[in-house]
Amino acid sequence: MRITRRGLGLAAAAVLTGLATASDAVAREDRERRAGGAREFRGMWLATVANRDWPSRPGLTAAEQRAELLAYLDVAVARRLNTVILQVRPTADALWPSPYEPWSVYLTGVQGKDPGWDPLGTAVAEAHKRGLELHAWFNPYRVAGHADPSKLVATHPARVHPDWVVPYAGKLYYNPGLPEVRRFVQDAMLDAVRRYPVDAVHWDDYFYPYPVAGQVFDDDAAFARYGGGFPDRAAWRRDNTNQLVREMAVRIPKVRKGVRFGISPFGVWRNRATDPLGSDTTAGVQTYDDLHADTRMWVKRGWLGYVVPQLYWNIGFQAADYAKLLPWWAEVARGTGVRLYAGEALYKAGDPAQPAPWQDPAELSRHLTLAEDYPQVRGHAYFSAKEVAADRNGAMARVVADHYRRPARPPR
Repeated sequence: MRITRRGLGLAAAAVLTGLATASDAVAREDRERRAGGAREFRGMWLATVANRDWPSRPGLTAAEQRAELLAYLDVAVARRLNTVILQVRPTADALWPSPYEPWSVYLTGVQGKDPGWDPLGTAVAEAHKRGLELHAWFNPYRVAGHADPSKLVATHPARVHPDWVVPYAGKLYYNPGLPEVRRFVQDAMLDAVRRYPVDAVHWDDYFYPYPVAGQVFDDDAAFARYGGGFPDRAAWRRDNTNQLVREMAVRIPKVRKGVRFGISPFGVWRNRATDPLGSDTTAGVQTYDDLHADTRMWVKRGWLGYVVPQLYWNIGFQAADYAKLLPWWAEVARGTGVRLYAGEALYKAGDPAQPAPWQDPAELSRHLTLAEDYPQVRGHAYFSAKEVAADRNGAMARVVADHYRRPARPPR
């Protein structure tokens, strides 16, 4: 599709309008904060991929699935949270009756099989009934946790268009370098926004896949066709990801006004040794270089409504110290109108495989106390729902007791 200069201008204007609106909302929240009535984001991720949180296993009856889902919504209310981030497109599939992609295998155990109810529609209605926001969480490019296309249902777009798919490290991915792929995944996600009054579109940290030693993401043909004019393949890949983000930022409000756009990236954009603008970290993964996602730029340009960096390390962790990353992200978000929420690794709390700080039930509470010194941090999200419910070592209960004594409304 040919994009005219006028079309680009209108798209840019739409993004700028969204940025102005976001800035106005942040200013209003500052006034509320001074008046003692500040809004605060209190979210939990509810993961469906590989039945991580819900449903507890594939093949439950519709009634059993529904009961488990509502129980998690009730847990969110009990913990005085106000937002549930529900994974509704875990592997190029759907938790709603999508005309683009098959029903998720994680519901019935059979990809494409109707579960007999509408999980996303139910989740939105029941969340709103409880005063919770429902953010629809999509994974843009992951197709399958295996590398065998024949295991996909025959009507799956990845089988209809095998040229869209790249096998990598034992999994299947859509190729982000193909314009038709970017358009398709956007259309598939926006179908849910069109059908349901979700409060936000949410993406996680997966764009190009995490690097695996000895493995090559084979996008040679796409690079040969579309990579002209870029200094190298990495720059071309980053541009592909930038286009996906920028185009969704423009399209979402056209489909449903008031729906926000949030992304939860890996917590390290670049290490300072790599880039003077980077954080004081020595992380083994850098989103800019390894996932080809320029997360800092998205915030600086105001393409997002909110950002939730996954700050999944304890205070004092040498390679990626929470106490160093939080202020770095606060400075990135300063003056942009993009709300900053901190992603918290509740799943590490009480895990005997984790370092000593995670055995202390007060570790996460200290994260929230630290965040109080940075006005750009407007809330926290916890990974994930299973741990919010089980609360292995009481870390979540400590957060509630120390910081969530009263309910709070989410930012708008």
